[in-house]
Amino acid sequence: MPKTFVIAQGGGPTAVINQTMVGAALEARKRYPKSRVLGALHGVRGIRDGKFVDLHEISEADLKKIANTPSAALGSTRDKPDAAYTAQVLDGLKKVKADVFVNIGGNDTSGTQQILTDAAGGSMVFMHAPKTIDNDLMENDHTPGFISAGEFVAGAFKSIDLDFRALPGIYVGIVMGRHAGFLTAASAAWRDEKEDGPHLIYVPERPFSTARFIDDVKRTMDKHKRCVVAVSEGVTTEDGKALVESLVGPDKLERDAHGNIKLSGSDLNRAFEIALAEGLPGKRARVDALGYIPRGYIGAINKTDAKEAFKAGAYAVATAEKGGASIALKHEGGKTVLKRVPLGNVAAKTRHMPDDFLNKDGTHLAKAGIEYFDRLIPRKYVAGRPFV
Repeated sequence: MPKTFVIAQGGGPTAVINQTMVGAALEARKRYPKSRVLGALHGVRGIRDGKFVDLHEISEADLKKIANTPSAALGSTRDKPDAAYTAQVLDGLKKVKADVFVNIGGNDTSGTQQILTDAAGGSMVFMHAPKTIDNDLMENDHTPGFISAGEFVAGAFKSIDLDFRALPGIYVGIVMGRHAGFLTAASAAWRDEKEDGPHLIYVPERPFSTARFIDDVKRTMDKHKRCVVAVSEGVTTEDGKALVESLVGPDKLERDAHGNIKLSGSDLNRAFEIALAEGLPGKRARVDALGYIPRGYIGAINKTDAKEAFKAGAYAVATAEKGGASIALKHEGGKTVLKRVPLGNVAAKTRHMPDDFLNKDGTHLAKAGIEYFDRLIPRKYVAGRPFV
């Protein structure tokens, strides 16, 4: 019977990651009332440095208030432990006599759990609870955080399309998504008619060409007199490199501890602005990066997303006595169910958007993609049809 649980949060915050943390904490308190439940501040860094908050001492009402709040209440980190760091984290866990470590996060966080599992040699249980707005965890139909972020993106592009009907021009919205295009594709979730925007979608799963992009925009402008574009910040060129990598010299690229190229604050916006100015001179054009706003917007916390996130944390604790694993959200029998899957199936791996989600050109949703987003992000608003 576990006596001490340690819970941490890793990677980018989301609108519902605190639901998972609180779900895990309350389940541990209910199932093991004499146990200690510690929250590590700023992920594995807090464990290494001995910085914890006692989650058993906080009232259930206060925890539930935190659960309904976006961002990572415990603080997060993108640290990737090397051998020395791993030893320090394990030592930190041993000092608090941890039996179970629940780490909530995405690809890199699951990778950290695998590193710790391999180094610990069975001395404690390592659980991974899913989180990522990118929706790119293997074994998962969708991930906690994605639905809320997807709803924001769908609403944003619905609104932008209405705006550009009134004052026609070209709009390019850059959406978060390093290796998977799910969130960018969610921009089309609330399209009602074929003429609605976004008219073009570009995702990392399909090679990007600036010349082809300009041609696509020209054709769309000829047809609709406006063009709304959704593009993933991680789009790649024909050679497989991130577009930003070809725009910024390798000597200027910044990477995090996991080797990921820094995409925020890059020259991607300016590159699209220049391409449009040169390819379509004189046309009204706007390029925006949605940036971090979609991932933790308090006005777009989806109730289903919140419930699933809470249950994922509770399930990680409820099944911890079976040994380490990753918790996955599956779609079975018309509903979402939680399953334990081998950590190695998820750790540091990327799930890409299925090829049949997009049409042959890769710039529009196909039937399978439309059905997927209709299921997860059903239309929330009924908009009137403009006269223009």
